[in-house]
Amino acid sequence: MKAAVIEQIGQPFVVRDDYELDSPIGREILVDVKASGLCHSDIYVATKELGMPLPLVLGHEVSGVVTEIGPDVTEFRVGDHVVACLAGFCGHCDRCLDGKPNLCRNYPIGTQRKPGEKPRVSLGGQALYQFSEIAGFAEQVLLHENNAVVVPDAVPFPQAALLGCGVTTGAGAAINSAGVRVGDNVAVIGCGGVGLNTLQGAALAGARTIIAIDLQPSKLELAKKFGATHTINPAEVDPVEAVKEITGGGADHAFEVIGGLKKTLEQAIAMLATGGTAYFIGAQPPEATLEIHPDFFLTNKRGLRGVYMGGTNFKRDIPMYAQLYLQGRFNLDDLLSNEISIDEVNEAYKELEKGGIARSVITRF
Repeated sequence: MKAAVIEQIGQPFVVRDDYELDSPIGREILVDVKASGLCHSDIYVATKELGMPLPLVLGHEVSGVVTEIGPDVTEFRVGDHVVACLAGFCGHCDRCLDGKPNLCRNYPIGTQRKPGEKPRVSLGGQALYQFSEIAGFAEQVLLHENNAVVVPDAVPFPQAALLGCGVTTGAGAAINSAGVRVGDNVAVIGCGGVGLNTLQGAALAGARTIIAIDLQPSKLELAKKFGATHTINPAEVDPVEAVKEITGGGADHAFEVIGGLKKTLEQAIAMLATGGTAYFIGAQPPEATLEIHPDFFLTNKRGLRGVYMGGTNFKRDIPMYAQLYLQGRFNLDDLLSNEISIDEVNEAYKELEKGGIARSVITRF
């Protein structure tokens, strides 16, 4: 079957047709991929020396149809529409039993095949490392059932795929990690796919002031469709001073969703009100550092928190967002910029890096 493969770090994807999957065993499910989203995280891994074994099949925003299940599967049936999620969990550690699967102590070991068992995925007969336990830039994926969830058939596959990462990370950052409440003031730095979902998560939670910050006028205009009450272009004004002016003192929650920029991290911290918290969502390079004097937090009672996958319990959250979408209360349609074939993945990532679109999704193989 076809898969888009990274054979060398920093080099383009190569589409190959000798990608193979084993049959499901235990609690595994085999899924025909109907849509696979292009996330910034994948291109980050494809271009940075992070020690990932090569060759590598990336992709983790996947929706599709279950075609086969292992003998121990209890949650899925053949024909189910599902969304894959990299925030898997073992289901039996103390964190999972405490209702916090996003903090699972055993993931991903708890969902992987045991040593000595046949590998799930291979390329040209060579066993591969399964990135994110999904490896979704392919015609099919083989997953543990704790890496997927059933969604209503009425949700279109391209929109459903976005629920697997960008939506859960962004909306979850506001709802789960920050616990935004009615009347809060929120600022979001970076209005790509994740940032837009942070905005609409804050709106869903009832934030009073929701400020979108980005250098792209088109993204700021799009942000209004996701709940932004105000927009700031840092090319025109100082975003820190503008946030303080709009809110009358600073943000209760400031989200940095860009990654890789020390300046925007510092801005997120500087625009906080007394008692506010900054949340770092965007991926940072291994060499990144940040200097902060402890008194900035101590005397002003401010906080700093890292956010991974929006603190999501995806078995709960993804079906919830899907239902809200079907009710017309959650915007997925405007996140979808382009549907492409797997052969167009390199061109689509070039467009994504320009910063002008929200998400491209592979729907043709």
